[in-house]
Amino acid sequence: MAAWPSSIRVRLTLWYSVLLALPLAAFAVVSYVAFARALVSGTDRFIGEALGAFTLELGAERRAGLNVTDAMRATIYEVRFRELHIVITDSTGRVAAKGDPGSEAGNAGAPTDSAVLAVVRRARSIDEPFTTRLAAPGGAYLVRAQPLLLDGHRYQLSGRYPLREAERMMAGVRRMFLVAIPLLILVAATSGYFLAQRNLAPVASMASHAADITASNLHERLPVSGGDELVRLAQVINDLLDRLERSFEQQRRFMADASHELRTPTAIVRTEADVTLSRPHRDEAEYRASVGIMQDAAQRLTRIVDDLFLLARSDAGHLVVHRAPVYLEDLVDDAVRGIRQLADARGVGVALTDIVEAPLPGDADLLGRLLLNLLDNAIKHSPQGSTVEVSMARRAAVCEVSVVDAGPGIPAEARERVFERFFQLDSARVRHEGSKTSGAGLGLAIARRIAEVHGGRLELVESRPGRTEFRFSVPVTPAGDRAASPAAGSVIS
Repeated sequence: MAAWPSSIRVRLTLWYSVLLALPLAAFAVVSYVAFARALVSGTDRFIGEALGAFTLELGAERRAGLNVTDAMRATIYEVRFRELHIVITDSTGRVAAKGDPGSEAGNAGAPTDSAVLAVVRRARSIDEPFTTRLAAPGGAYLVRAQPLLLDGHRYQLSGRYPLREAERMMAGVRRMFLVAIPLLILVAATSGYFLAQRNLAPVASMASHAADITASNLHERLPVSGGDELVRLAQVINDLLDRLERSFEQQRRFMADASHELRTPTAIVRTEADVTLSRPHRDEAEYRASVGIMQDAAQRLTRIVDDLFLLARSDAGHLVVHRAPVYLEDLVDDAVRGIRQLADARGVGVALTDIVEAPLPGDADLLGRLLLNLLDNAIKHSPQGSTVEVSMARRAAVCEVSVVDAGPGIPAEARERVFERFFQLDSARVRHEGSKTSGAGLGLAIARRIAEVHGGRLELVESRPGRTEFRFSVPVTPAGDRAASPAAGSVIS
């Protein structure tokens, strides 16, 4: 079995040809049948009118004084129609009078008298005009029989007429359809192919341009032309290329930033090891100081790798969230307590001003990391002697955790970019000892992703000199009977 063509142009042409051929064929069949019935109906009407005229003339002959038999013979002799053969039979089926077949043109191969008499007997049984079609060696004939009443006696008047002219006309119609319909389909298919080729030319152009677009020239776009559908297709593909270009650019920037961030701690480890090993003898204090420096660099390197691994799993859709019933207020309290050492080292206070009950199904480790990232970011940007304020609020089925610091603020053009990976403001590029995060500009990106996988969101609500507020919103389950945490209102400095 032949396979369906793969070319869209050929498919469109075939479908167009089939959809055109079906109605044309149906039209030809309907027209042919209607024309054939009209010709037969016209012939039957002609025979009926001729027999009616014969009956009128027969009545006139009877009124002229001739007996029935003589009147019939005289009328048959006087009333003649070309190729119409008239026969009159009595009630017993005997032929009372009939025309002379030899005197009528074209009667060769006509139906036999017995076939005509069979039609007459059938008409007599139903006692009304009857018309039928008879096949004969010379072609089909139409025979009509109708009752005739003379002097109280019942006769049957019949006439047969050849359908040669009608069949000749129908043969001409068949030839016309057999030639015209394939020709029309061929012309339509040829036109449809060229129309399909012309309308699909923009698709071929887009395919050619798309084949030339690689990672090195992602800035190029497909031509937007053709009908509305093709324009829409080109726009959708161009939008996809825009997203791919942004993604590639983000990946390139990510790789460059990751290489830069990883190079610093590895360079510290290597340099410190080279310096330590450059002298044959060192005392214990020098070795301890050197190993301590390498340990700090290794810890920072580990945090960066862990952050990159978490983001990579998230991008690949493999970030595993171990959901279990947790209380967000406990996690907030633990995060505030866990950040105490860093806050003390920086001379910054942390105040937990409001806390509410917030049960939810979530991953305690990931949510704790989100909170630590927010607090770590706030402490790093807070001036010495200031206080980071942490508060919770419950609004219907959503709990909000706000972290406010008194830092210098974030410029308006950078407020959304702070959630990008490796993005750092100039003031944030200083490495602070004891940071809970990598310090590579990944903390807020990770925090937002964790918020998203829990069905929540993380946003920068406000930022100006002296006040910057980040807000974490997450859906929670209806509050139970658990009392408020005793840590509410506690201040950790």
